[in-house]
Amino acid sequence: MGNLVAIVGRPNVGKSTLFNRLTKSRRAIVNDEAGTTRDRQYGKTEWIGKEFSVVDTGGWVVNSDDIFEEEIRKQVLMAVEEADVILFVVDVMNGVTDLDLQVATILRRTQKPVIVVANKTDNHDLQYNAPEFYSLGLGDPYCISAVSGSGTGDLLDLVVSKFSKEASELLDDDIPRFAVVGRPNAGKSSLINAFIGEERNIVTEIAGTTRDSIYTRYNKFGFDFYLVDTAGIRKKSKVNEDLEYYSVVRSIRAIEGADVCVLMIDATRGVESQDLNIFSLIQKNAKGLVVVINKWDLVEDKSNKVIKEFENAIRTRFAPFVDFPIIFSSATTKQRILKILEEAKKVYDNRHMKIPTARLNEEMLPLIEAYPPPSVKGKYIKIKYITQLINTQVPSFVFFANLPQYVKEPYKRFLENKIREKWNLTGTPIHIYIRQK
Repeated sequence: MGNLVAIVGRPNVGKSTLFNRLTKSRRAIVNDEAGTTRDRQYGKTEWIGKEFSVVDTGGWVVNSDDIFEEEIRKQVLMAVEEADVILFVVDVMNGVTDLDLQVATILRRTQKPVIVVANKTDNHDLQYNAPEFYSLGLGDPYCISAVSGSGTGDLLDLVVSKFSKEASELLDDDIPRFAVVGRPNAGKSSLINAFIGEERNIVTEIAGTTRDSIYTRYNKFGFDFYLVDTAGIRKKSKVNEDLEYYSVVRSIRAIEGADVCVLMIDATRGVESQDLNIFSLIQKNAKGLVVVINKWDLVEDKSNKVIKEFENAIRTRFAPFVDFPIIFSSATTKQRILKILEEAKKVYDNRHMKIPTARLNEEMLPLIEAYPPPSVKGKYIKIKYITQLINTQVPSFVFFANLPQYVKEPYKRFLENKIREKWNLTGTPIHIYIRQK
């Protein structure tokens, strides 16, 4: 399981700017109106060889004054529950505000490492304002400027030093790890209980690190796998579960720790934006995917036409990645739940497929010859040789070309589709690289 760093603080202290700085992205919409961060703020980053995820909790504030403080409180509680390290961002220009004090009150109760980040320290004179943040009772304030990046390197050194040692080395690497994800009430717990059945004794639990992400090993129905379970599935947490936001942050853990994600969608509600958020987390982490339409027993009309419409609707929403299994099942009646495990295992095997170089070239070169990449500025692009990279997380192919910079996305997608037509890579993302020959 990767480490998770959460950024908390009241609006307008520069949380998004810091997020962008840490994840080197410009994804957040940053402007000066409070509460403008709307993009689901989740990114992966790496510092001195350690990879971790960053979540900016500010992305979820519902902007209205009466519930403003309540929202921030929920975010902070969420961060306290889920994150390994918490960055509490304050604004040197404004000094300590009431809201900062309220946040600090919650943070002082946690055992987790909290770092006070005094942002907007754009010049040396402003550093002299920083000591007032000692009054928050959370130790030394760290002066940075998220805009210019000054101080962020030292901050990252500190963050990385706070990570606890990973315990997942206990896991056997050759055994697939499946995670069941989906928004609240899609039926995750029922599915997990259906897998477990009543025979609890075949279940061995390997606790994760300080976070209780638990890998449960199953030897059942001829399958041998770990189920990645996040804390949220077992216990209804203290925080109100109704917040869609939690389910996304919760899923991050499970998705990062899995090889294949089983995304559950409620048949009675169809695909909602929340499902797309979780799907995009699976994509970002390049994990295998099996989509399960749960509560199929509650759907009146089960004709082939309805099934086709449902499948098309899902693939359209999830495009361009459309090559994944969709299973209609019911966790309560246990209908087709073995099929879910079968498909997840197939997807896992597809992720590890190795295609011999000779076969790749034999199949793909004639196709490329028949449909070469479109010429750019009168230059013809030739692809001479293809090979699959070894030891990659997902199947990755390198096409060697004379002018790699001219091969555009649509053509890469064409290549990907052709590979998928020839070999069964259902459920797994694949990466296509064009390199100088």
